[in-house]
Amino acid sequence: MLAVHFGAGNIGRGFIGTLLDQAGYETIFVDVNDQIINALNDKQAYEVILAGGGQTIQVKNVSGLNSMTQEVQVIEAIEKADLITTAIGPHILPKIAPLLAKALKKRFKTNEAPINVIACENMIGGSSLLKKHVEELMSETEELNRLAGFPNAGVDRIVPIQNHDDPLTVEVEPFYEWVVETSEIKGEPPAIEGVTYVEDLTPFIERKLFTVNTGHAAAAYIGRKYGYETIQQAMQDEKVVEKVRGALQETGAVLAAKYNFNKEEHQAYITKILDRFTNPSMTDEVTRVGRGPIRKLGSQDRLIRPALDYLEWIGEAPVYLPEVIAAALAFDDSNDEEARELQNRINENGAIETLKEVSQLADEHLLVQLVEKHIES
Repeated sequence: MLAVHFGAGNIGRGFIGTLLDQAGYETIFVDVNDQIINALNDKQAYEVILAGGGQTIQVKNVSGLNSMTQEVQVIEAIEKADLITTAIGPHILPKIAPLLAKALKKRFKTNEAPINVIACENMIGGSSLLKKHVEELMSETEELNRLAGFPNAGVDRIVPIQNHDDPLTVEVEPFYEWVVETSEIKGEPPAIEGVTYVEDLTPFIERKLFTVNTGHAAAAYIGRKYGYETIQQAMQDEKVVEKVRGALQETGAVLAAKYNFNKEEHQAYITKILDRFTNPSMTDEVTRVGRGPIRKLGSQDRLIRPALDYLEWIGEAPVYLPEVIAAALAFDDSNDEEARELQNRINENGAIETLKEVSQLADEHLLVQLVEKHIES
């Protein structure tokens, strides 16, 4: 079996590529990083280290292609592939759509076997978004809908700071979750041990987004506010832990109200997530976790969306989420393009005007007022 995976970064290699290898796939990684691509082709294998446990997994049957310089080879690989996956970041999905559209158009002429394209990104509806961009570039929409499935997926695995002599070696936490929605799958679901197939992905994707991603962002932004350099340092401070836990209690209340989650089971899930953040083997910089604050302050992302849902579903004003949003607005990192842009906007227009712009909130929205109180204090 052959899988074509877009994105040879740490998540691509350490999570998706690992499970594909264990399921018996030969995996061709598609990326633009020549160093990684050349190393994959030279070694055709790499090591994945499970943080804190000392266990090392050998991933084999891998190679790489550069999507910028080897477009023909990528198209040929997709023509005969059994599965296509991505782990490239939500903002990169539109950029691979032209190449994917070309490849699928050619594939449909020679290969009637159904193919599934699974976007494994930190977002809601990643595969649907990718399909939308591909559809806009194809006239063969009938074949696309008949032969190509774009099932949405939710993924969860933390990757700590990397420091290895071998550029292919990647360290990941032992915990992972890969959930795929069955409604859009064409043919048989890919037989990958470790993938959970569900009829409705929404509760799972929001549980992960509003717990893991919200909690991680809260630890980063509040931790940065208190002057900490790593998530682990921040989570040793009870003041930070209180605010992170408080934010997750608020998102947990939303999830219980919307999806009828068992409150005791979800509380255990929150405890597990907080334990993952404090794992001493998982050192992670607050600047890495907090990067991209404009995206993370988007109306459908991990901070604004659960705060709005709290107002709607609980009918009360959240206490902790507005403070995290205020801390995100103060996030300043000269090495992060979005952080620089955010601070430039704030310097020109003020924090509240910038918040309303990036989060699409109305002038008099209660959440704006709640955040403003934290900024003023």
